[in-house]
Amino acid sequence: MKKISQYSRRARIATGVALAAVAAGTFGTVSASAATAAKPAANVQTTATTTSTHLTIGAATKAAQAALDAATKENQHVTVAVVDRNGNTVVTLRGDGAGPQSYVSAEKKAYTAVSWNAPTSELAKRLEQTPNLKDIPGTLFLAGGAPVTAKNAPIAGIGVAGAPSGDLDEKFAQAGVAALG
Repeated sequence: MKKISQYSRRARIATGVALAAVAAGTFGTVSASAATAAKPAANVQTTATTTSTHLTIGAATKAAQAALDAATKENQHVTVAVVDRNGNTVVTLRGDGAGPQSYVSAEKKAYTAVSWNAPTSELAKRLEQTPNLKDIPGTLFLAGGAPVTAKNAPIAGIGVAGAPSGDLDEKFAQAGVAALG
């Protein structure tokens, strides 16, 4: 039996091309079979997925701007954060003169509100019965966060921080929720 190196260069190239063609044909057949086998029958219902509602970037920006405008009307310097259902920040607006701590506080209040689908002022009251709630990472149990809901399910959270009281922060967050209708 001859070694491959003993064949001419032309014979080696021809053999390589032929093997590549056979492999490609086999791969294409296997791929086609896998693709047709992966399709479920038309009458089978799958329950492996869900659909969820999210704010668009435009709606999140509208809500944040409404909250910031409400604060500005009362001469308050705040930061507003809007997070999605998963707690990811969608938009943050830092008002002129807002303190540096207000950025993180606004995000945490928004996250807390959407996580529990309740205003953070209500959640702060729950700390009396369950003080370890405050130990959950990323949360802030101070007034100033409000959930945004659709069909009674939380889809976003609006957090405001920087006003002299949590009640004012929450009033401005609620103005953002109201702007969404």
